[in-house]
Amino acid sequence: MSEIKLKKNPLSLQLNAEDFLPASEEEKRERIVMRESTTYWKDALQRFSKNKVAMVSFFVIILIMLCAFIVPVFYPYQYDQQVRGSEDLRPMQYSEMELQKISKGESVFPHIFGTDKFGRDMAVRTMIGARISLLVGLVASALVLLIGSIYGAVSGYFGGKVDLVMMRIVDIIYSVPDMLIIILLQVTMKEPLNRLFSSNPALAGFQQIGVGLISIFITFSLLYWVGMARIVRGQIMMLKEQEFVTAAKALGASNRRIIAEHLLPNCIGTLIVTTTLQIPSAIFTEAFLSFLNLGVAAPMASLGSLANDALDGITSYAYRLVVPSVAISLIILSFNLFGDGLRDAFDPKLKK
Repeated sequence: MSEIKLKKNPLSLQLNAEDFLPASEEEKRERIVMRESTTYWKDALQRFSKNKVAMVSFFVIILIMLCAFIVPVFYPYQYDQQVRGSEDLRPMQYSEMELQKISKGESVFPHIFGTDKFGRDMAVRTMIGARISLLVGLVASALVLLIGSIYGAVSGYFGGKVDLVMMRIVDIIYSVPDMLIIILLQVTMKEPLNRLFSSNPALAGFQQIGVGLISIFITFSLLYWVGMARIVRGQIMMLKEQEFVTAAKALGASNRRIIAEHLLPNCIGTLIVTTTLQIPSAIFTEAFLSFLNLGVAAPMASLGSLANDALDGITSYAYRLVVPSVAISLIILSFNLFGDGLRDAFDPKLKK
């Protein structure tokens, strides 16, 4: 078939007729853009890596964890070490005894954030406080994930009267004031736990943590999982109508196996995002309770307790309040931005 050629008058204002000819097969193949085949996790990781704010937050979290868990091991001062003659030092300031050692040629590590009224180094106490906050956030979020995912999955999968009863229990727990429960647990559990820790040498390490943190963990286990349960319930109610669940039932799979191996794995993205966003909430709760002297026991340091101790000399040593406050803000902000990045990465609606 001969090629059709349409000529156009150069002085004419008409459109070029050749632009409207059918495209050839070669031109069609050149315009086909195929999306690269990828997995769900790889695609989510690629989207997350393109989020600059989330990536910066991720590296900040890694840096904070290194400072909280690794640096104190090699730091020359301990969080409960009282250096005589070094009370109330300002950042990077040496005491008279330390200056004398320096004049003799001895090496003295500076107090980066100064010292408190007992001569304890504020830098290492801030790092230990960040460690306590991170441990509380991670452990509490793990408890919320475990209890909330199981409870919500069972409620959403069985539905009917089971779902009605279980959700009414959730509504009742929502109405319970968490701060009141924490205070009541501290009052009722303080003496029994202290006797238990003192009588059992294997549990002596828990006495340094204090009844306050243990009551926080118990409160999270009792109250804070209800939000996770509702989210998981909604996901399960949508997934249980899918064909793969019907196929699993036809093959004789038990309800436990369907929930554990088919439904919950398909909610993993939602579980990760919700758990990540739960961590800053737990950290803030611990810092708030420690600020009210309801957290860790002295001399153990927490960012909230450090802020509380700084109130006594806020007019003369304001930096003591600034350091733990900035640390708390940085940790919570980093986890919030990191969780937002994960939510955007795991959301299939954002897939282009």
